[in-house]
Amino acid sequence: MTSFVLKIVAIITMFIDHLGYAVFNRLSPLNYIGRIAFPIFAFQISEGYVHTKDVRKYLARLFIFALISQIPFYLFLNKFLNNSGLNIFFTLLLGLISIIVFDLIKNKISDRIGKIVAVIPVICICILGEIINVDYGWWGILVIFTFYFFKDKKLKMIISFVILCVIRYGIQILLYGFSISYVHRMLYTMFPIILISLYKGKQGKKMKYFCYLFYPIHLLLLYILF
Repeated sequence: MTSFVLKIVAIITMFIDHLGYAVFNRLSPLNYIGRIAFPIFAFQISEGYVHTKDVRKYLARLFIFALISQIPFYLFLNKFLNNSGLNIFFTLLLGLISIIVFDLIKNKISDRIGKIVAVIPVICICILGEIINVDYGWWGILVIFTFYFFKDKKLKMIISFVILCVIRYGIQILLYGFSISYVHRMLYTMFPIILISLYKGKQGKKMKYFCYLFYPIHLLLLYILF
């Protein structure tokens, strides 16, 4: 499994997710499939950080596309879900920042205490994400960080991700009551960890800006067409 294949799966399932909202104006089975997309994008951020030659350019790229995507995202969200918030690029950006801050602090304090101290700003960034209402909130940022934290321990990465999924949908069940749709969404959200575990660290075909451009363009097209 290459990074290219993972990105293609994420793009297709993301489009299916947003198409479902555009067609039905509510949650539908298409949105279950759409739950596959975000964990793959989150994993790609952790991998991107490891392999990037210039983390500052990586940050700048995410920030620029976060700004570019906000109007299409707002139009889409307001029209089909009567909602608002900050788009997924802001989530990915905060996730990347949490990794960078963690590494900076951990490298200055090299023992186990350093890791504990370094997690504190990560928690603060998760809280910030919830306050400013980024897509997927604290959970999305924490998933990105967790993929990085356990990048060399595949089993722990899988277990921690599954636990995060159970926590996320468990909270929703506690808040809004049990519905079988939460179980379906949880299972589809967990599914991409299988694909991620098959990843062999190879890039495959390059598609550097395609993912970035596809996001705002397809949101705008769905807004116009539906």
